[in-house]
Formats: sequence, C-alpha cells, structure tokens
Amino acid sequence: VQLLESGGGSVQAGGSLRLACTASGYIFRNFCMGWFRQLPGKEREAVATIDWSGGLQYAESVKDRFTISRDNDKNTLYLQMNSLKPEDTAMYYCARRNFRNCKLGASDFFYWGQGTQVTVSS
Repeated sequence: VQLLESGGGSVQAGGSLRLACTASGYIFRNFCMGWFRQLPGKEREAVATIDWSGGLQYAESVKDRFTISRDNDKNTLYLQMNSLKPEDTAMYYCARRNFRNCKLGASDFFYWGQGTQVTVSS
C-alpha cells in the first residue's frame, strides 16, 4: 500500500488549496479514506473521512469550508480547502482504514502518506 499526497503550499487567509492523495497497491474503492493534520508537538487531528460508498464526515473546525471527495477510477482522494485560516496551518496526511466504513475519531488508520505542508498566513 502506498499513499502519496500533493497540493500543499502557502496561501493567504481566505484562499483555497486542493490536496490530492494518489493510492496504489490495493483496491482503492473498497476502503475508508481520511485526511488528518498535525502541528509539531501536537496531537494528530482527523479532518474528514469518506467511506467506500461516499459517506462523509467532517471535523467541526472545517465543516462548510473543506470538502473531501474521491475518484475511484483514478485511485485518488481529494481535499478541497476554502476560506483557509491561519489555524489550518499544519502538515496534512491522507490515510487508509482497514474497513469500508469510516469513523472520524477512529485510531485504526494503518496506512499513511508522507504528508504535505499547508501554511496559511494572515
């Protein structure tokens, strides 16, 4: 299993970014996928998840600003981030759970990408 994130960068507050995570080595459509973020020295935070059938879950802090989606034909997970705030600054990771269904607070996401940095300036 390999997960490779892209799309991070630096933007001003109010701007937008779209992250992508390309998956390989397994049947992408069969598994729950999620986006997480982490600041140095802080706990990792679940941002959004999407299950095998397209069911969505979001952290309260990003609801109505971020949109998670997946393209099963391209084996790619996306995170569209709008109205970005400085507090969204973090390393963002995509991850795969070993189940079809998702649980936002679950700790059993066993496969992770290397991360992509998002920096939002005020």
